[in-house]
Amino acid sequence: MAIVTPESNESPDKDPKYSGERSAKSAITTREEQIEAFRNIDLVSIPIIILLFGGITVFLSAVTVGDWDYWMDWRDRRWWPLVTPAVYIIFPAVIGTFTWKKFRLPIGATATMFAFVIGLWQSRYFNFHSFAGFPLNFVAPSTFIVLGIILDATLLWTKSFFATGFIGAFFFGALPYAVNWPVFALWHVPVSYDGNLLTVADLAGYQYIRTAIPEYVRIIEESTLRTFGEAVTPLTAFFAGFVCVLNYYLWVVIGSYLSESRWTHKVW
Repeated sequence: MAIVTPESNESPDKDPKYSGERSAKSAITTREEQIEAFRNIDLVSIPIIILLFGGITVFLSAVTVGDWDYWMDWRDRRWWPLVTPAVYIIFPAVIGTFTWKKFRLPIGATATMFAFVIGLWQSRYFNFHSFAGFPLNFVAPSTFIVLGIILDATLLWTKSFFATGFIGAFFFGALPYAVNWPVFALWHVPVSYDGNLLTVADLAGYQYIRTAIPEYVRIIEESTLRTFGEAVTPLTAFFAGFVCVLNYYLWVVIGSYLSESRWTHKVW
C-alpha cells in the first residue's frame, strides 16, 4: 500500500518511485484517502466494540445478578443494592485499567457501562417485552452510567488506582439505589388491593407470574435488620461500597496482568 508522507503532497501516481506495478496494486493514492480510510475503520470498529462489551456484560449480568435486575419487584432494599454493583464493577475495573495504562484515557468505566446499558435495553425490549409480553417499564434495566462516570472522574482526578478504589469504587457501590431512585420511586407507591397494603411493584409481580417469585423479599422485610432502626438502606449501601472497594482492587490487579503483552515478546 502506497502511503503519502506529510512532506510530500504529490500523488503516488505522479511520483516515479510509486509508478508501475506498485501503484496499480494500491487502493489508496492520496493522503486524503488514507485519512478517510482510517476514519472508516474507526466508524466500523466502535459499534463492534460497543456490541462486544455490551454482550459480555449482559451475559455476566444474566449468570450472576439475574432476577435481581430483571424485575422491579426483585429490586429490594437489601440484596439488589449489594449484589448488583459488586458484580457490575468487574468490567469497569478491568477495562479501565487497560485504557488508563495503555492510552492514559479514563474512559473504561463509562464506556463499559454505556455499552452495558445499550445491550440491556436491547435484551429487555426484544426478549422480555416483545417476545414474552412483559410491560417494558416493569423490566426496564437499571442505569449505572453515572457511577461509571464517577469512577473515571476519580481516576482522572487522582491518577491513582488506589485512590480510585478507595473513593470512586466506594461511591460506585454506595449510590446505585440513589441514582436509580427516580425510576424506582413510582413502583414503591403503596396501594390497597383486596384489603392488603402492598406496593405497585408487588402488585405487578402478582399479576405477571414468572418461574420464581421473590418471596424472600417479604421475609427479610421483617428480619433482624430492623434492629438498626429501619435504616437498612444506608447500611446496605455502606457495606456495598466496602465490597466494591475490595472487588475493584482485585480486578485492577487482574486487569494489570492482562494488559501486559508478554506473549508478543515470545512470538517476535
